[in-house]
Amino acid sequence: MSCPICGDATSPTVRPFCSRRCADVDLARWLGGTYRVAGRDGEAEGVVEDADAPPRTH
Repeated sequence: MSCPICGDATSPTVRPFCSRRCADVDLARWLGGTYRVAGRDGEAEGVVEDADAPPRTH
């Protein structure tokens, strides 16, 4: 297996990365919004729709 950031061999202590640096680069990409998990269109994070409420209009 190779490191997803730089392609070097992985290290058991920071797997699946080769070093703490590459692990930190990956974390920074998640925190910075470079990586995203796709949701359904129009889905807002952390918003729960009330079934009895009238539909929202934008």
